[in-house]
Amino acid sequence: MSFLETTFRLRENGTTVRTEALAGATTFLTMAYIVLVNPAILSTTGMPAAGVAAATCLAAGIGCLLMGFLANYPIALAPGMGLNAYFAFTVVGAMGVPWQTALGLVFVSGVLFFLLTIAGVRQLIVSAIPRALFSAIAAGIGLFIAFIGLRGAALVVANPATLVTLGDVHSPTVLLALLGLAILAILMALKVRGAIFIGVVATAALGWALGLAEWKPAPYSVEAMTGTALQLDIPGALGIGGGTLGLALLEILFVFLFVDLFDNVGTLVAVSKKAGLVRADGTIPRLNRILFADAGATVVGSLAGTSTVVSYIESASGVSAGGRTGLTAVIVGLLFLATLFVAPWAGVIPAAATAPALILVGSMMMGALTEIDWDDPVVAIPAFLTLISIPLTFSIANGLAFGVIAYAVLKLATRRIARADWLLFALAALFVARFVYMAAEA
Repeated sequence: MSFLETTFRLRENGTTVRTEALAGATTFLTMAYIVLVNPAILSTTGMPAAGVAAATCLAAGIGCLLMGFLANYPIALAPGMGLNAYFAFTVVGAMGVPWQTALGLVFVSGVLFFLLTIAGVRQLIVSAIPRALFSAIAAGIGLFIAFIGLRGAALVVANPATLVTLGDVHSPTVLLALLGLAILAILMALKVRGAIFIGVVATAALGWALGLAEWKPAPYSVEAMTGTALQLDIPGALGIGGGTLGLALLEILFVFLFVDLFDNVGTLVAVSKKAGLVRADGTIPRLNRILFADAGATVVGSLAGTSTVVSYIESASGVSAGGRTGLTAVIVGLLFLATLFVAPWAGVIPAAATAPALILVGSMMMGALTEIDWDDPVVAIPAFLTLISIPLTFSIANGLAFGVIAYAVLKLATRRIARADWLLFALAALFVARFVYMAAEA
């Protein structure tokens, strides 16, 4: 019996090496855009784009290999959209946390995720949060990402009277972004594999050809590729050394941990169902191994120099192509590692070419809203508050806080309380204390 057959149980899962390889290539094409988009977002913090691109490839590659060999699932991992925006625009941009300290917080969150999985606390947390809030958080992050894309494309700009307004549609940046949006939308409508990646590259090429963007290639440099490696500040993340951030660090850690948890649970359920890997009782085999792979990938990512690594819903494209085992994830991982050799050139892609990808990735996350029971106010109101407050307050933490508090209040008011809700009320109390603390500090 071959090594691949023994390791991945291909025959038992009704698949072949050829099918798994095709599935892996399909998944890679659908999520390869992260190699271009992640550096565009994180470089706004001052992180070197080439280093972030290399870290993105390394974290995704190792994460996929861990998923394949440890858990034997066709699920790919990479730095998560939404959490990278939170890292760049909220943690570093709005809160003023140095990016090295933010990477330290990503590292600590990965270690905590690992420990919580071992201790079984994960199950308690997941059971305490209503599924409607999972869906609202996913959609709210989608709006957050789309808003960042609209702002990056200068399609939406600041206005003192209305806060935001339409940008100058005659400017080269906006024209290129609109062109890119049309290209990506058409490719996605035609169901072209790798539509987002192809669209970003095509938009950039047209921008250079039409003079709407500048071609500024950086020299290939191993030094540039390692610009973010091992730059994390773990003592700063733990508040050691007399920092003034205090509870803010705990809040950031909380968001990294919880959004990663919710993202993984949602993706695991969706992809596992599509692959027919869910047991009759609804449980997912080897769930802890899947979460260990995710935690390990996040730790590796923080060491390499990127934000939290999560499971990607784009894995469903590989499953649709026949992927059923971890060999699919291994193929994706090897392709990401091969992409390391072109990582330094990720910075040549203009922001106007990556912005449309953010807008459309955000739109794809709106499907989660169909899972919310909008006819039940106890569910609908917290979900709406979560959905709307994430983009408008520019904070995933605020959206999570409003949703949990509202849900706890409405559960109390309607006396729909179960014994298992104690953790929900504890979380709500913590969020109320957070707002009280923020008001006192202001």
